Amino acid sequence: MESVYVGAWSLLPPVVAIVLALITKEVVFSLVAGVLSGTIIYASAAGLNPVVAPVNVMFELILGRADWYIMLFCFLLGSLVYLINASGGAKAYGRWASKVIRSKTQSTLLTTLLGCLIFIDDYFNALTVGSVMKPVSDRYRVSRPKLAYLIDSTSAPICILVPISTWGAAVGGYMVDTGVFSSGISGFMAMVPYNLYALLCLLMVILICVFSWDFGPMYRFELKARRGDLSAAADQDYESMETPSNATLWDMVLPILVLVVVSILAMMYIGGFWSDDPSVAGLFGPSLGNSVSGQALTWGSFAAILFSLLLYVPRKIMSFHEFFQGVVKGMEPMITAGVILLLAWAIGGVCRELLGTPEYVSNLFQTIGVPGAILPMIVFIFAAFLSFSTGTSWGTFGILLPIVAPVAQAIAPNLTVAALAATLAGSIFGDHCSPISDTTILSSTGASCNHLDHVGSQMPYALTIAACSLVGYILIGITGNGIIGLVVSAVLLVAAMIVLHRAAVKKYGTGDEAEAAA
Repeated sequence: MESVYVGAWSLLPPVVAIVLALITKEVVFSLVAGVLSGTIIYASAAGLNPVVAPVNVMFELILGRADWYIMLFCFLLGSLVYLINASGGAKAYGRWASKVIRSKTQSTLLTTLLGCLIFIDDYFNALTVGSVMKPVSDRYRVSRPKLAYLIDSTSAPICILVPISTWGAAVGGYMVDTGVFSSGISGFMAMVPYNLYALLCLLMVILICVFSWDFGPMYRFELKARRGDLSAAADQDYESMETPSNATLWDMVLPILVLVVVSILAMMYIGGFWSDDPSVAGLFGPSLGNSVSGQALTWGSFAAILFSLLLYVPRKIMSFHEFFQGVVKGMEPMITAGVILLLAWAIGGVCRELLGTPEYVSNLFQTIGVPGAILPMIVFIFAAFLSFSTGTSWGTFGILLPIVAPVAQAIAPNLTVAALAATLAGSIFGDHCSPISDTTILSSTGASCNHLDHVGSQMPYALTIAACSLVGYILIGITGNGIIGLVVSAVLLVAAMIVLHRAAVKKYGTGDEAEAAA
């Protein structure tokens, strides 16, 4: 299918999907409406059959844009989670964790720590951390939207700060292509201090975990969680599941460990680490950059299921028949997430491949006269807008980095690194709060949280960080000093969180009375 350029009309599909999702609370319907609105525009502009073509193009997009490896990974991980719970490993882990982790604060900090440690890939992070931490966070009444927020805020925002990741490899490659840096790693590391949104994301997560400075819808979800309502999505009833009495902590830890190790080795293998450049430099650069993370994660989850078969069946934790029944049952909760992912990829395809949304935004950016001092701020806004509309951060910085680099060098050479970093920061922000972002969807899935609950409760946090980041980028543009921008934006964030939290407490109370009555 050849693309057509329709200008501002290319923004309609994500607008339709997002507005309908907020009104109807039905994500699948809203995404279908968004995709259809895009294919109707495409059919009209391309002169195709107005009745048949929109539906035909929609299904072609769904089939053509899908990352089937990621779909397989979701279903296999669902199976693995079910098997771990059915084996009794999750309950044994919960008993162990209750001895080591003795408070809600410790449980949220451990979730954050795991999210920071599993930095190799955002998809891997989102689903793995959720699977490991749900038993612990449930025990200490952490709401599922809070868990989804912690997962989402330590996936992409962490991956974009660490060079040893699929993100670091990709961005490093783009840096070399711009001609600004001779080394991808040096370019990536030079931008880290200027990536205000990602750094402030991490700061907010730590403050939320330590001081519980929640506000907005998240504060209300946390009040409900204190009364025992975790706001969980429809999920397998693992708590009431009968499990073997001889299960141990290792029945959970070992399969997850196999998943992690095999996935990382598979990423290295697929990227050609051993065949091309078996060195640390090769791992940082071509190996991860050339890898296909979805394929590697599928291999890892499949290996973990095979390992679980050998771990559980010979010990009579479960029978051979029960094991494979569990494989199928574990896939069932992933069906909704899979449908949402397929439609989100499709609406992204409508914007990027059929209607020319990136070209429209890029042309708009190039035609606006931008003073050098506000270049980082403008770049941040443009990147956020494009990422939010298309649901992809990778696609956004892949489009904008080659444009921003020459523009910055022409009008404000001293702000080139800051402008490139603002591109990454804006891409993460838009992706972080877009309901059609795959990482947002997978964070909801990993936490077993209603998707719109996650989006609605995370949005005020993301907007607060973005507002503080904008102030930081204005200061960087004026002073040329990244430290000043980072420090001032961090102070503003702390102040804003305190004020917003106090406002939430004043409006909704502390929940102590309701908890005592319960």
